[in-house]
Amino acid sequence: MIVLIPAYEPDERMLELVDALDEDGCRMLVVDDGSGDDYQPLFDDVCSRGIPVLHQCSNTGKAGALRRGLTYIAGRWPGEDVVTADSDGQHRPHDIEAVAAVTAQGDALVLGGRAFTGEVPLRSRVGNAFSRMLFRASTGQRVHDTQTGLRGIPSSRIPDVLSVGGERFAWEMNVLMDFSRRRIPIKEIPIETVYLDGNASSHFRPLRDSLAVLRPMLRYLLVSLGSFVLDVVALQLLYVASGQLLLSAIGARVLSGVVNFALNRSFVFRAAAAGDVRTQLMRYGLIAVAMLAAGYAGLALLTEWGVPLVIAKVVADGAVYVCGFLLQRGYVFARRRDAPEELPAAVPALR
Repeated sequence: MIVLIPAYEPDERMLELVDALDEDGCRMLVVDDGSGDDYQPLFDDVCSRGIPVLHQCSNTGKAGALRRGLTYIAGRWPGEDVVTADSDGQHRPHDIEAVAAVTAQGDALVLGGRAFTGEVPLRSRVGNAFSRMLFRASTGQRVHDTQTGLRGIPSSRIPDVLSVGGERFAWEMNVLMDFSRRRIPIKEIPIETVYLDGNASSHFRPLRDSLAVLRPMLRYLLVSLGSFVLDVVALQLLYVASGQLLLSAIGARVLSGVVNFALNRSFVFRAAAAGDVRTQLMRYGLIAVAMLAAGYAGLALLTEWGVPLVIAKVVADGAVYVCGFLLQRGYVFARRRDAPEELPAAVPALR
């Protein structure tokens, strides 16, 4: 087991964490994410303890530091599991070791989930609650702490993690989204909630990084909403032109379905290279037919009761649309679990 610690402009708390883990016999790797000359003495102290340090020439963000560390570990210590921990003292050694113990038991990504009890900064409490809600809405999976940096990665899952795109803090959310979509198991264990000095040491930029973290989920919801609006407008126009409810419903669904499939495949799920388009289209078509039948049944029933067409459309399709979201994510565009990208052949040297 290797504890991977990304650090950008750290303070003495990094040394305290390193010393505590060293006393417990943990092996570590620290990545200096372009902190600059002023912080070199701290990293020299880490090196003097026999702990390797990788230096980034410039600040690449947390994603860049973690990718570099994971790539190095996979090359130098193949077969070793990894636990990622922040350098600011918010992850206690006993929690790091607890995540490591669970990670060693299987092939699941293990999260150290904070309970957010006690004195938690408002921006952290609200941000995590919002992120948690949207993640569950987009994936159907419950994760209490989607933004935790304490994660256990089995050695077999390092290629899967490295295959995920994204930068800075958004990358950690992308990993959860990707694993959920590919049905790779995710476990969560409770850890202590620690915020020091009002979380002043965090390099998380509330507005900019929150938008980046939520971008994958927002893309999913935006495309689905746009397709739904297109379906409603097309239904109304076709019904006015033809006077045939069934024909109008089928035509509107075909049009919105083609647009939805293309955007979900290329823009939302980024699945253009992850599966055969014919298989994806066939699965999408089966789901679309089932949703069309359910939606039309509800639409016919509501209009028979005298509900205006547009209102009936919104109510009927709203009831079945959530199921369509989940089926597209988990079935139509699911990536194969056995198709991660290969690790880079070259291992970065210590600098």
